[in-house]
Amino acid sequence: MIASLDGTVGAVSADSLVVEVGGIGYRVFGAPSLLAAAVPGSRLKVHTYHLVREDQQALYGFTTAGELGFFTLLLTVNGVGPKVALAIVGSRPVGDLQLAIVQDDQAVLVSVPGVGKRLAARICLELKEKVEAAGTAAAGASGAAIGTEAARETEVVAALQALGYTASEARAAARRGAAAVPADASLEDRVKAALTATAEA
Repeated sequence: MIASLDGTVGAVSADSLVVEVGGIGYRVFGAPSLLAAAVPGSRLKVHTYHLVREDQQALYGFTTAGELGFFTLLLTVNGVGPKVALAIVGSRPVGDLQLAIVQDDQAVLVSVPGVGKRLAARICLELKEKVEAAGTAAAGASGAAIGTEAARETEVVAALQALGYTASEARAAARRGAAAVPADASLEDRVKAALTATAEA
């Protein structure tokens, strides 16, 4: 599987670009943020999702590991294929999208071409549950120390990683959000605060 590409931009089109690595040109479908940053002749590192099917292979590229992680998470929802997931990731900052899902703000998702009300509701339901499950798992792992500040941060970090954040991104977001909520806030409120702080950063 191809996890990333680091090479020279060969060409850029409306929905994809070519990254030349070792004499081979890889066509990568990308969100507008990636395509806007690609300048023919310049060097570019792309985080990629390698789709392999019996009748098709394709690469989907992203500027950050967080975008890739969120894209991969979206693909776990029934009815969300690569094109729809890419459209969602490219519609606005990932932090805003994750916050909308946690808050069940379906209107944000419905505004994306290809996402109807039923699919938006399914995305919010299934991904919100995954965040809550990640928080519960973190709580269990924390054991007797669950009441400590470190344990509370661990819960939020685990929930954010379920949304596609890297460990370092999740820790930074959790610490920013912690300052905006009381110490006894629920996991959901702490995750919301972390996402809000990240979106505003």
